Amino acid sequence: MTQRIAVVTGGTGGLGVAMCEAMCQQGHKVIATYYPTDETEKQAKEQQAELQKMGTEILLFPLDVADFDSCKSFVATVEAEIGPIDILVNNAGITRDAPLKRMEHQQWQDVIDTNLSSMFNMSKQVFDGMCNRGWGRIVNISSLNGEKGQFGQANYAATKAGIYGFTRSIAQEGARKGVTVNAVSPGYIDTPMVRQVPENVLESIVQGIPVGRLGRPEEIARAVAFLTAEEAGFITGTNLSVNGGQYMS
Repeated sequence: MTQRIAVVTGGTGGLGVAMCEAMCQQGHKVIATYYPTDETEKQAKEQQAELQKMGTEILLFPLDVADFDSCKSFVATVEAEIGPIDILVNNAGITRDAPLKRMEHQQWQDVIDTNLSSMFNMSKQVFDGMCNRGWGRIVNISSLNGEKGQFGQANYAATKAGIYGFTRSIAQEGARKGVTVNAVSPGYIDTPMVRQVPENVLESIVQGIPVGRLGRPEEIARAVAFLTAEEAGFITGTNLSVNGGQYMS
């Protein structure tokens, strides 16, 4: 296996950790980013220690994906200290839910900046280098709710739907240069965030999933690992829905 340098933004959350594990198992050197606060830094280091106990080594870097200059500085530091980035998983995202009539402009803008502008902020920094080297993998994490919409998530669903257009456009730019760009759209996954949903609401959600359960983080990670593999060079500009059959487009 060729060892690649892989970056997973939001790599210390429920899905991000599983993605980091999967790419470490592929033999890659994996860098996980986290939003820089005292609390998130503590959580990130705890996750790093837990993975280390299981024999998985990841590197940690603070990063604000909503800030273009922060992304530029981060990539420059990684390339100077570790090497060129071959794999980018744009996973970082937030929610600021509210029905449109109660949604504040800042709730809209925060989600746009973190979930959608981050795609540009990060991909812009690594795309040319991947093209010049003749190999690269970018995977953008969208969502079931970007495919079908969701009450109270006009901001979130708009960003996740926008990821498809961004993905397909730059996939065309990188196709002849060995760079693939794809999206993965998770459904409802068994993470601490989803487990905070009231039990009766969660039961209702599960009833609407044909396979009859929540997804597991490693099932999303498996999809990401598949699309970032050496053998995935003929797959680009596509979206892989991993939602247990809840939405079939």
